Amino acid sequence: MASDLITTDLVALDADFGDSVDSVITNLATLVHDTGRATDIAGLAQPAIDREAKAGTGVPGGVAIPHCRSEAVTEPTLAFARLSRGVDFSGPDGDAQLVFLIAAPAGGGKAHLKILSKLARALVRKDFLEALRNAPTKEEIVRLVLDVVNAEKPKKKPAEEPAAQDASGGTAATGAGAGASAAGSSAAAPSAAAPTNAESSADVTRIVAITACPTGIAHTYMAADALTQTAAERDDVSLTVETQGSSNNESVSQATIDTADAVIFATDVGVRDRERFAGKPVIESGVKRAINEPGTMLDEAVAAAHNPHAHKVSGTATRADAEEGKSLGWGKRIQQAIMTGVSYMVPFVAAGGLLLALGFLFGGADMANGWQALSTDFSLGNLPGHDVTVDGELMHFERSGFLLYLGAVLFAVGQAAMGFIVAALSGYIAYALAGRPGIAPGFAGGAIAVTLGAGFIGGLVTGLLAGFIAMWIGNWKVPRWLGSLMPVVIIPLLTSLIVGLAMYLLLGAPLAAIMDGLQNWLSSMSGSSAVLLGIILGLMMCFDLGGPVNKAAYLFATAGLSTGDESSMQIMAAVMASGMVAPIALSLATFIRKSLFTPAEQENGKSAWLLGLSFVSEGAIPFAAADPFRVIPSMMAGGAVTGAISMALSVGSRAPHGGVFVFFAIDPFWGYLVAIAAGVVVSTAAVLAMKQFWPNKAVEEAAQNVAA
Repeated sequence: MASDLITTDLVALDADFGDSVDSVITNLATLVHDTGRATDIAGLAQPAIDREAKAGTGVPGGVAIPHCRSEAVTEPTLAFARLSRGVDFSGPDGDAQLVFLIAAPAGGGKAHLKILSKLARALVRKDFLEALRNAPTKEEIVRLVLDVVNAEKPKKKPAEEPAAQDASGGTAATGAGAGASAAGSSAAAPSAAAPTNAESSADVTRIVAITACPTGIAHTYMAADALTQTAAERDDVSLTVETQGSSNNESVSQATIDTADAVIFATDVGVRDRERFAGKPVIESGVKRAINEPGTMLDEAVAAAHNPHAHKVSGTATRADAEEGKSLGWGKRIQQAIMTGVSYMVPFVAAGGLLLALGFLFGGADMANGWQALSTDFSLGNLPGHDVTVDGELMHFERSGFLLYLGAVLFAVGQAAMGFIVAALSGYIAYALAGRPGIAPGFAGGAIAVTLGAGFIGGLVTGLLAGFIAMWIGNWKVPRWLGSLMPVVIIPLLTSLIVGLAMYLLLGAPLAAIMDGLQNWLSSMSGSSAVLLGIILGLMMCFDLGGPVNKAAYLFATAGLSTGDESSMQIMAAVMASGMVAPIALSLATFIRKSLFTPAEQENGKSAWLLGLSFVSEGAIPFAAADPFRVIPSMMAGGAVTGAISMALSVGSRAPHGGVFVFFAIDPFWGYLVAIAAGVVVSTAAVLAMKQFWPNKAVEEAAQNVAA
């Protein structure tokens, strides 16, 4: 497989691929497609562009490594371009001239990911980068790359004593002066994991590092090897690295962790089994910092190991006098915890909301008045008629028989799913802060919030409270015999008790009052106030097109949807309609005035309309990322118009997602279409005007290239 991972047809030397990230990635994807290794250019380019929008793939040395896994990729492939003019991939030292596109099949095994990780690791080597810059031919580029990816992993030297074997449990390990085996360096000095004398052992700080990026292909391994190679040049640290990527996921042994003096978390995603490191001084950052500043992170870890006030895993509170930068700030940690809770809550909202909408579709609008009796008192062998006794009162339903019964059952399942949203929000906020010990008290706190009428506001409070309390208790110094009971019994028990008492005795009533006030305010909105809210929600949905502001507006809408009142349904409709505008408008704009857009944008426009109709706002991100000052204001204008019209027409949606495909859950649907159409017209006209009277340099250059 590795022998044809890259060919001369997949190499471009001194090429002009435009001045934007999107155009470079699209051109590289074209190379892959033209060799028959991808079924669709956009199907490969778009996932890589979306990955780039989350975090730039630029690394030291003027290198970028956009990468993705895609259904369009038929076999693992590398495409390479040495650019005649650099492009900004958010690297630490300016524009990138050397760009690798790593294309992996979506459903492929791990073997090819191991090969791709070798390339990622080689990209931290200066000699390899210099050879790529000076290679005179495509054949030389192919040879250099294949030499790297086909290289045999150096065999580990036999350990001189059992302790050394234990310390080598991670995927990459170095001692004081040990070489970076993953990158091909040889050992240069005895390992500190098995020190030759007591004096050297006392002078060495033992560090365990975790590296992980969202895709687990490239940055995961580059960060690991940057830390490993830097540690190899020092005689004061012994480093063991665990890569939590898509391959080579061998865990560091618990014995190695127990003997570590400090840990480094260089991750863009959550650390798996974080509780293994409980009580250890920790340095936390994104994965790219480990690539760009490995020495600084090692210095910080050494300092943390000798600082009794350093931040520790599982929530030891950072003291005011603790050195700045030793860990993520509390504000950032709280933000990440809340977003984690939201991400785990959304599936409950989506599944429950759509099931409720299907219940109305089959059972009729009046089915909601007696769904409990309809779903429990009847069966497939005993179907309900039009007249059903509900709570001792005879009620008449528009529909009867199987449709009425099926609608009630679907509605009941949807209600069950919706009943978990506050508990899930609270539980996973606590989990993000305190790990597994925080889940039970977080869920319990969320359930109590619902019981007391505190709603999602109560869920936010109980999640944070449970997480912080569990963190605090987890830092207690307890006898060894009691330690094993702490995460499964003591911490959940005490935290649940404290959170429950706090809610019932102190916080429940005030939070319920706040929630009631919010609901009453929403219910009272009409006329100009409702239109103003629609404008604000429309602006938020189109401000960052799937980013934090967009998600905040969506959370506001879905949290209210669980109440079932008309005002909440109207807010949901305004949010969903506004979120559909940008992708549809941009797709229409590329059709009307093709010449105003780059080839990559034209290609994206072919599919963006479908994403828009499905309420996938992220379909507009490639346009906004490439041309934010023209695109984003134009989309916000259309979103504001759509939100205002939707609220003015009192459009309501019982479904939290689905776009036009949940038409049965939207009333009036004609008003929904009118609002979307108006916003699309405004955004399309605005973006065309902006691009016409404020020309895009990238478009002009692309047109010149076509003419030439």
